[in-house]
This record gives sequence, C-alpha cells and structure tokens, in this order.
Amino acid sequence: MYLDSNKKQTIFKKYGQSAADTGSSEGQIALFTERINHLTNYLKKNKKDNNTKRSLVLLVGKRRRMLDYLKQKDIERYRTIVKSLKLRK
Repeated sequence: MYLDSNKKQTIFKKYGQSAADTGSSEGQIALFTERINHLTNYLKKNKKDNNTKRSLVLLVGKRRRMLDYLKQKDIERYRTIVKSLKLRK
C-alpha cells in the first residue's frame, strides 16, 4: 500500500505538532498532498479511470478548502506550509 501507517506518522511528525497530532491543518494538508501526488502519477498511466479522476478532483478541492481555512486563521502557518510543500497559491 502506498500510504501505510508508518508513512502517515512520518508526515504528521514532519508537518504537524507531533506524530499523534493527526488533526492539525498542516498535517492534513500534507497528507492530502501526498495522496494527490500518488493519484496524479497513477492517472498518467491509467487515463481512462474516471472514478479515480473524480476522487482526485474532490481531494484537490478538500485541500483547497483546508488551505483557505488555514489562511483565514493564521497567515504565517499558511505561508510556511505552502512553501514547504511547494504548492501554488
């Protein structure tokens, strides 16, 4: 599996407050980004998989809403996460 619990813990440890802090916005955004990157690579090989294409669009929207929420609450944390994940604004 591409995203096992060990990999999730390392993502939350790197971007969240701790490995157990799964609710932080930064950790969730980083996890969404990892899933988006995986689905993007998958769809490059499987162009006709429309169900996965739809789930990718939904996931990108979910990440966008989370980023907008973080931008409203704390602009510095938003800038930090966008810079560290190399996202477009």
